[in-house]
Amino acid sequence: MTIIKDLSLEERILKLKEERNAVILVHNYQLGEIQDIADFIGDSLGLSQNAAKTEAEVIVFCGVHFMAETAAILCPDMTVLLPDIHAGCPMANMINAEQLRQKKKELPNASVVCYINSTAEVKAESDICCTSANAVKVVESVDNDEILFVPDQYLGHYVSTKTNKKVHLWPGYCPTHARIRDQDIIRLKQEYPQAKVVIHPECRPEVIALADEVFSTGGMVRYAQSEDVSEMIVGTELGIIHRLRKENPGKKFISVSEQAVCPNMKLITLEKVLWSLEEMAPEVRVPEAIRLKAKAAVEKMLAIV
Repeated sequence: MTIIKDLSLEERILKLKEERNAVILVHNYQLGEIQDIADFIGDSLGLSQNAAKTEAEVIVFCGVHFMAETAAILCPDMTVLLPDIHAGCPMANMINAEQLRQKKKELPNASVVCYINSTAEVKAESDICCTSANAVKVVESVDNDEILFVPDQYLGHYVSTKTNKKVHLWPGYCPTHARIRDQDIIRLKQEYPQAKVVIHPECRPEVIALADEVFSTGGMVRYAQSEDVSEMIVGTELGIIHRLRKENPGKKFISVSEQAVCPNMKLITLEKVLWSLEEMAPEVRVPEAIRLKAKAAVEKMLAIV
């Protein structure tokens, strides 16, 4: 392995990536400089699908821990690296396997639909996974009229408004999306009356009620390309603004709140990506017994999207 010291940081990463036969998967909420070196950039669903399809030997997952775990679940023969092992997800930490097992005893007739923003152990205790892009479709696909939806109460509430099924909600939430407030949207709609209001379904119900459209980040990216969209008020984590502006020059994208920042998503830097490839660490692994059970729940989801 040779690294030429006078190369830029980005060039060194790309050169080492080639030598390692690695692929760089980057979530839409990552820093702009990380998005710019991605092989694939997207939401949890798109990145899960790309993880399952890639022929690389190494996955560098620029996201948070549960995403790297999902890649490890789907790709057991590959090395999965998370450039900062401390990049976790507060919502994923709001439920553990033992808590879910207890709740299942309380609701023995309910099928468990697990948001992909959860640990491998929680996925392993679930019947099927979903993402924000396909949550309604997944719930509708379940052959049961009673659902336990974990861990995001706000995404679960949104799903409950789109189905006739009985949906039990776990009281988890995303702190970043919870900071997006309805009064901010009302103010911005007055300031930008022509703008479309596009909100992520992890937001509070009173925020979603003000939306023109409710989309996952992948859905937001596609919607922004529409000819009738010239201005967009964006109700999700700030990182997506970089991609929206880059892919849609001439259009205006306004973040609902400067407070909508996920600090864990911002832990990964170019320096850490380079170090991760140099040292082949930190590696994310999932114990085989848990992996197999979690894989069944993830693959059920992938089969219906």
